[in-house]
Amino acid sequence: MRAVLVLYFKYFLQWDDNLSTAIYHTFVALCYLTPILGALIADSWLGKFKTIISLSIVYTIGQAVMAVSSINDLTDHNRDGSPDTLTVHIALSMVGLILIALGTGGIKPCVSAFGGDQFEDDQEKQRSRFFSIFYLSINAGSLLSTIITPILRAQECGIHSKQRCYPLAFGVPAALMAISLVVFIIGSSMYKKVQPQGNIMIQVSKCIGFAIKNRFRHRSKAFPKREHWLDWASEKYDKRLIAQTKMVLKVLFLYIPLPMFWALFDQQGSRWTLQATTMDGNFGSIQIQPDQMQTVNPILIVIMVLVVDAVVYPLIKKCKINFTPLRKITVGMFLAALAFVAAALVQVQIDKTLPVFPAAGQSQIKIINLGTDSVTVQFEPQLKNVTVTSMESTSYMTFETSQLTSLKISSGEKATTFNGMLGGNRATLGIRTNATNIDVKLSEDAMSKPEEGNNLIRFINNLPDTINVTMGDTSFGALTSLSASNYSLFPGGRKDQITVLTNSMSCSATSKALGFGSAYTIVINKCSGGILDTVYSEDIPPNTVHMAWQIPQYFILTCAEVVFSVTGLEFSYSQAPSNMKAVLQAGWLLTVAVGNIIVLIVAGASKLSEQWAEYVLFAALLLAVCIIFAVMAYFYTYVDPNEIEAQLDEEEKKQVKKDQDVNEKNSEADSQM
Repeated sequence: MRAVLVLYFKYFLQWDDNLSTAIYHTFVALCYLTPILGALIADSWLGKFKTIISLSIVYTIGQAVMAVSSINDLTDHNRDGSPDTLTVHIALSMVGLILIALGTGGIKPCVSAFGGDQFEDDQEKQRSRFFSIFYLSINAGSLLSTIITPILRAQECGIHSKQRCYPLAFGVPAALMAISLVVFIIGSSMYKKVQPQGNIMIQVSKCIGFAIKNRFRHRSKAFPKREHWLDWASEKYDKRLIAQTKMVLKVLFLYIPLPMFWALFDQQGSRWTLQATTMDGNFGSIQIQPDQMQTVNPILIVIMVLVVDAVVYPLIKKCKINFTPLRKITVGMFLAALAFVAAALVQVQIDKTLPVFPAAGQSQIKIINLGTDSVTVQFEPQLKNVTVTSMESTSYMTFETSQLTSLKISSGEKATTFNGMLGGNRATLGIRTNATNIDVKLSEDAMSKPEEGNNLIRFINNLPDTINVTMGDTSFGALTSLSASNYSLFPGGRKDQITVLTNSMSCSATSKALGFGSAYTIVINKCSGGILDTVYSEDIPPNTVHMAWQIPQYFILTCAEVVFSVTGLEFSYSQAPSNMKAVLQAGWLLTVAVGNIIVLIVAGASKLSEQWAEYVLFAALLLAVCIIFAVMAYFYTYVDPNEIEAQLDEEEKKQVKKDQDVNEKNSEADSQM
């Protein structure tokens, strides 16, 4: 669902890029905050099985609410193709997203743990194989959903008007989730269900809280200092819990810089997807949707995990480089920063292709000569003059609206003055000469680039008679001589049949392939013998930067994920006590949530007008954090939790034996008395 979410915000709810990005990252942050709630419910109240069922129902309801919220006809009472009351759709969408965040986040820590519970202590090999299959299943599901969901979104559906099919994109996952939930419940009798035994996170939190409170109570110099501030919890909690908590806090301290990595990584689904909407997705016979570019990540993950483990790490080891887990994480952060530099370079190239629209107080005008003779246009007072040959057009010329008073048009001996300028807009001035005079017609042009790779098309009638124009299934109505139609939206990358009906005949021709994200004025120039002669004038150029240029940034970011995420989890588990791995899992998920919150803060506070500059800002911030983390990693001392726990076991045995000896001596003394 996340694959299409930012486009749903932008194109259906009609939010701008910044608000769409903000709400997207708020939702992702919520998805990674709720696992703590799910873990507490499972370990302290319902157990993993009932928690998975309960929150899966919540998740399914949330998906269904999202599907309903995206039904265009729900409030489209006038049947114009747009919702009449966006507030209803926004309210339903927010309810749906909150339910989904509670559901998906709540079951996140339970599913893998519940699977692990099905194996006995002597089934380590089978348990390890299960986790490998589980991880592979997650990536396979991510890959399939990222491919299929955008295809479903790209379909057209609706009762009264055909729109992008977001109800299908949200509804199919809801149906599949409902089916999987039923299958999961059917197998209930075969599962091993461990009863809730209390959550270790609560014990750790209470231990830390008591240590802080006790230290504050004994802050006077009269009380001797203790080796570690957590030792102030020894009055209430045993030595084992305190030692384990020390190990956990040592790792959690290293987590502090990590959210910045996720701040960049999760922008694949927001900023990078929006970047793809301004690019050319034509891969020959296949048209790639902007949200489908995210499939590059799961595909590369499957490949790069194998390559890095089987080739890269062994080569580094052969070079006798001590590539420790913390060094791997540092390299991952550096690569993520590099990926955003690559994204910035792509954005610079995209910006070069974007049209420059008139600023406040400016006007832009394009001249198109519809006659057979050359014309000269003088922009008064003495600003500029251009000569345009037959059936040719100029590029857009920008003028200060207050300075441009009129246009003096001449062709041979004929001349006329035009005063009807459109201030602050883009316009096309159609000029046609005849035997006695010069006809002039000003038409207002498109002021924004079409989204999602669509094209804007309009027609100018250069015939003497009124005509009816149809392109594909779209009728442009009746056009009088020299008049221009309104723009209509057409999907990019395809050709359509243009049909012109006059009083005496019908003519047709196939349009040229118009690319993606363009706007064209098509001049109907001649209709004779059933053959239509047209001339194309480009109002907005098509997207020319290909989506394939995003592959390098995805590749670098995927390499960063492999050495950062996989290594991070491995490091956390190796440094955590056996009964506190869940605490570090919750801490790891929390870094993802904080990372998405960082996106909201940085994007909101930076106020950068250029997208490439924002990419560079994020890259610079991560690079700075990377340096800080490298310093922290340099001073980190690796521990062996098993060795420490073995020492604690030995100390406990000695203490038990000592207590037994004391009790025996006391018993002996009592018997002698």
